[in-house]
Amino acid sequence: MSNFATQIMLDTLITSKTRIKLLVKFFLNCNSSSYLRSLENEFGESSNSIRLELNKFEKSGLLISTHKGNRKYFKANTNHPLFKDIHSILLKYIGFDNIIEKVIKKLGDLDSAFVTGDIAEGRDSNNIDLFLVGNNIDKTYLQKLISKVEVIIQKKIRYLVINNEDSNEYLAKLNDHECLMLWGK
Repeated sequence: MSNFATQIMLDTLITSKTRIKLLVKFFLNCNSSSYLRSLENEFGESSNSIRLELNKFEKSGLLISTHKGNRKYFKANTNHPLFKDIHSILLKYIGFDNIIEKVIKKLGDLDSAFVTGDIAEGRDSNNIDLFLVGNNIDKTYLQKLISKVEVIIQKKIRYLVINNEDSNEYLAKLNDHECLMLWGK
């Protein structure tokens, strides 16, 4: 199923745009957590509509909450039986399934691939930031593949290729919620 078809399917099945934003926020990167006012600012929506959806997700067990001071933080329940299925659907919705399939294969000695930036933090974006770790990566081939995938998923892909030796230093600079592993050996 194409990225466009998955978007139409998800938009048809889930009519609440707030609900879709919350699914992307919490289920794309399970390390993502947030509280109501933060989500209100991020989504630009009323706290009431967000609160209603958060309560539904929490009641169903899809989200868990913790209190820190006077704030109630929400996070995806990775132990929920539907977590992996929802995560997989969201990867298709964002277009990561096409990236993995079309960019990662036949690339050279690739050890791992990460997404950073807005998408890794659970915010939908027209830009996808890839961080590739490996040695002897065919950058000409990579650029050709990325150009093709950008047309398919209708998003701009920015990438950084770092060799294995320098990758730990770069990864150490990122928090868990800023970096989402897509693929690894």
